[in-house]
Amino acid sequence: MKILVAEPLAAAGIELLRAQAGWDVVVSNPKEYAAHLADCDALLVRSAVKVNKDVLAKAPKLRVVGRAGVGVDNVDLDASTAAGVLVMNTPGGNAISVAEHTIGLMLALARALPAASASTKAGKWEKKKFQGNELRGKTLGVLGLGSIGREVVKRAANFEMRIISHDPFVNPRTAADLNVELVSIDKLYAESDYISLHLALTPETHGVLNASAFAKMKPGVRIVNCARGELIKSADLVEAMNSGKVAGAGLDVFEKEPPEPSDPILAVENLLATPHIGGSTDEAQEIVGVRIVEQVVEYLAHGVAINAVNMPSLTPEMYKAVGPFIALAERLGNFAAYAATGNPKSVKLTYSGRIAELNTSLLRSAALAGVMNRSLEQRANLVNAMSIADERGLGVAEQQDKQRIGHVDSVKLSLETETGTTVVEGAVILGKPRLISVDGIYCEATLNGHLLFLKNHDVPGVIGHVGSVLGTSGINIANFSLGRQEDVPAGQLAIAIAVVEVDSVVPEDVLGRLKSNPAVLVARPVEVLA
Repeated sequence: MKILVAEPLAAAGIELLRAQAGWDVVVSNPKEYAAHLADCDALLVRSAVKVNKDVLAKAPKLRVVGRAGVGVDNVDLDASTAAGVLVMNTPGGNAISVAEHTIGLMLALARALPAASASTKAGKWEKKKFQGNELRGKTLGVLGLGSIGREVVKRAANFEMRIISHDPFVNPRTAADLNVELVSIDKLYAESDYISLHLALTPETHGVLNASAFAKMKPGVRIVNCARGELIKSADLVEAMNSGKVAGAGLDVFEKEPPEPSDPILAVENLLATPHIGGSTDEAQEIVGVRIVEQVVEYLAHGVAINAVNMPSLTPEMYKAVGPFIALAERLGNFAAYAATGNPKSVKLTYSGRIAELNTSLLRSAALAGVMNRSLEQRANLVNAMSIADERGLGVAEQQDKQRIGHVDSVKLSLETETGTTVVEGAVILGKPRLISVDGIYCEATLNGHLLFLKNHDVPGVIGHVGSVLGTSGINIANFSLGRQEDVPAGQLAIAIAVVEVDSVVPEDVLGRLKSNPAVLVARPVEVLA
């Protein structure tokens, strides 16, 4: 396992990586890291390295990109997903640092601290010019009550500020616990003395503070942005500040970073600007550096995806419950792809028992990967299975059935092709994925390694024929599982199936000899990848 660290990372994080047995850890830098991409399994970055299509193309073995920080603007998520590369970040790791920076900008605006310091150092003593305002009693409008917004609220409350917030996705109970009043965005604009932005950048939030928004605000409002520069229309803010509508702004982020020296926003007298350092504290970098390493280790060692941004993310507890069924779903899909005839048209999954109450999104992706990897040159996995299925027009459906089959939870996969539908069902038994039935015929068998799938008329001599052909061909039988059709209509021969576990691949000529018996309807090799 090769881990490539492309940007500075906390020493404790590097030590944790090197503590993993058999892992080759390469510590590089943004200018030289590309030379190590060809055989790396994981790539750890911060914000300088741009993980785009070109980078991904140079890293065919890459499984995961770890971003030590909140945003993933420097990672092409669509390209990563298409390549089957998991992308994860560390939300909340620098929340306190950014929140403290936000409060620091508010205090600096209220008391004109940078200008007062510059004046005093220039030999002046302008006490009257720099008479400021208290935060106490002022109204703070918080746009976005995520992890950073909540930390800002906690700190602002200690300054005895009235705090209101607009966040359409927050639970009202969360706001109540913080003693925050949830209001409409227009009310927040109209009543706030300070407005602090803590929103994710989306098409809906891009340029949320614009000329229209500033027109709704009270005169003398102060703006603080430690989130994303694109949340504010810079030209509109310049106009609002020059007109006096906005008394001051503290910006740690800009529409373009770094801003050009000629950018009009930098020439506004009542602007306080910092170079995107909200999360740049020793403590925050230590936290996010160690946290991203822990997440990468958990994913590569155990398959647990924490804080994934391009696939459903499960907690370790959730993964413990659903994890064994992920392997089951993939192997059922793999088995069905071999057992079926024709090109896949659709996949339907039915979850029975307690598994139906869990997050089944990863089971769906695993099943699709199992089906498609039978014929794909590109490897499908939990990350890219849905996008590949969509590209190929493969229909996907799911349903839940909380009734158990017997005493176990189960997954049923129906694979439809142009020639018919193959239905396989499986369960996790003693911690191992097992086949339960094929096309409604009970047959419990392993789902691992070299298998031979047989369907035949239930007549004497077939088992002996199979054993004789395999034996004379030098193919050892490790296990032989049988099942046959029940409730057969009068006058019809029952159908029987067999799943034979063998020690080697069954070649085409042996399959031909097996099918020479007229009772044998189907004889197919199945390779289930562990």
